[in-house]
Amino acid sequence: MARFHSLEVADVHRETRDAVVVTLKPRPEEAALFDFTQGQYLTFRRDFDGTELRRSYSICAGRDEGLLRVGIKRVEGGAFSTWANEELTPGTVLEAMPPMGAFHTPLDPAAAKSYLGFAGGSGITPLLSIIKTTLAREPKSRFTLVYANRQINTIMFREELEDLKNTYLGRFSLLHVLEAETQEIDLFTGRVDAEKCAALFRTWIDLPAIDTAFICGPEPMMLGIAASLRDHGMSDAQIKFELFASGQPGRAKQRPARTTGADGDNSTDVSLTLDGATRRFRMPKAGQSLLDAALENTLDAPYACKAGVCSTCRAKVLEGEVEMLTNHALEDYEVRAGYVLSCQCYPLTDTLVVSYDQ
Repeated sequence: MARFHSLEVADVHRETRDAVVVTLKPRPEEAALFDFTQGQYLTFRRDFDGTELRRSYSICAGRDEGLLRVGIKRVEGGAFSTWANEELTPGTVLEAMPPMGAFHTPLDPAAAKSYLGFAGGSGITPLLSIIKTTLAREPKSRFTLVYANRQINTIMFREELEDLKNTYLGRFSLLHVLEAETQEIDLFTGRVDAEKCAALFRTWIDLPAIDTAFICGPEPMMLGIAASLRDHGMSDAQIKFELFASGQPGRAKQRPARTTGADGDNSTDVSLTLDGATRRFRMPKAGQSLLDAALENTLDAPYACKAGVCSTCRAKVLEGEVEMLTNHALEDYEVRAGYVLSCQCYPLTDTLVVSYDQ
């Protein structure tokens, strides 16, 4: 089970007016724990006025750079992102879980594939890692990135992206779409919506030749792009997406039939395994998630977003049934195998056996 470890801040680089890139250094004996796969993220925790906050930020370094870097964009009202942008300095020690996330596909040095990426704002951070690693490790593959921003001065990693375009001439194509600034080609001005996608697929992007598409950005934009890709012939298996925030359910809810005990009891007897140890406790069938019940019973269960987005709280239901309200993180085959997001789970049966260790 993933646990928090200390990372020293080696550098804080101002990327845009409201975003910083933080370079981190693990302890030598823990370096292997932070060997990441392109597209993964780190979950940090910090105490703010007596309240522990956990936030996840994507790694923006390529696997071959020998660096561990994350991009942190300030969110209005966000305590962690504001602190990181205004007060974080080299030498600070942060607590972070090892890299997590499945926003990637396997790479093959002999492959000759075509990839497509859509990024909005700070959604570029995991895609930058994916692009750099893919172009370096699949020398016959190509990558096209459509990057949406409000205006030119909000573009994160602008110089780095231009350098990549020059380094991988003919293999990396970069299209900037700006919402609030007019560009020479009208197609590259405005929002990236269904109409914009259709125009891009007609004139700039050979969608039938694309093997995999990656999408990361604000939820409405991401859902619209995914729908457009499907409408133009891509399958769900070809589309990978990463959500930073969530406002509505992603995959369809799985609603098993409610099972009522003979005594009409409205609580559930839970047996939960974590780090090889099993604890039993009772929790209500309504009003409290499985994760919150575990935390209330002093179990150090893993979590980050509590919104069904990040999969940090993934567990497996071995006996009993639950209702999972929101799922943006697990694939359908994982749900069929019994895996759940414990932050979104509510028990339906009188007994429940769950493991975080599988």
